[in-house]
Amino acid sequence: MLNKLLLIVIALTSLGCSRYIYKQAGKSFAADITQQPYDAIIVPGFPYSGKSWDSILQMRIHWANYLFRKGYTRNIIFSGGAVATRFIESEIMMSYAEALGVPKKHLFAEKRAEHSTENVYYSYRLAKELGFRHIALATDPFQNSFMESFIKKFELPIASLPIVIDTLAGIDTYEPCIDSLASIKKDFVKLSDKENFFQRFKGTLGKNIVWYQEDLKKPRFRRRYRNRIIDHKE
Repeated sequence: MLNKLLLIVIALTSLGCSRYIYKQAGKSFAADITQQPYDAIIVPGFPYSGKSWDSILQMRIHWANYLFRKGYTRNIIFSGGAVATRFIESEIMMSYAEALGVPKKHLFAEKRAEHSTENVYYSYRLAKELGFRHIALATDPFQNSFMESFIKKFELPIASLPIVIDTLAGIDTYEPCIDSLASIKKDFVKLSDKENFFQRFKGTLGKNIVWYQEDLKKPRFRRRYRNRIIDHKE
């Protein structure tokens, strides 16, 4: 009886948490869409099986396409290397976006990131290198809630345009055909074979990021990450 009650409590808590996160995503979108158009949006990657896309990929790619088609962003930066499978996540996502009709000249791939915090930061650096200044993160509500905390903590000038579930529900989220073979990484080694759970968790928290000194506004962060700082002047 206790186990059943515990499961019910967990289910209700999860449902309540989901509703709260969806609501917060809607508020973030409503607030930051007023600053459109953006030079670029950052879309974090997700593992690709090689057969068909996962529902997470489906959501993120179609949402990026929606933002581009509406004119809310001029460019899309997909982020992610070959992490859990041999396919380079950012390149797979680019292929899908192009198949949906986004011109290739507006698509960019950041292939260094292995964790979500790295997706955001390394894409931000790529955006700056490309001359993009007005940038937003565009991902699912759950990842967005975590990444917003990371962005706020380090005072990165990145807005939030998370997926609005009600809006996405009105979009035909079909899967177009792509050639995935070109996105296979040679000599691939799965991240879980290189790092244990605690090392991967550390990476998820952003502990492996190599920072540019100009992006660490607070002295305490410069001291903390002094062994992982690039001294670069714009």
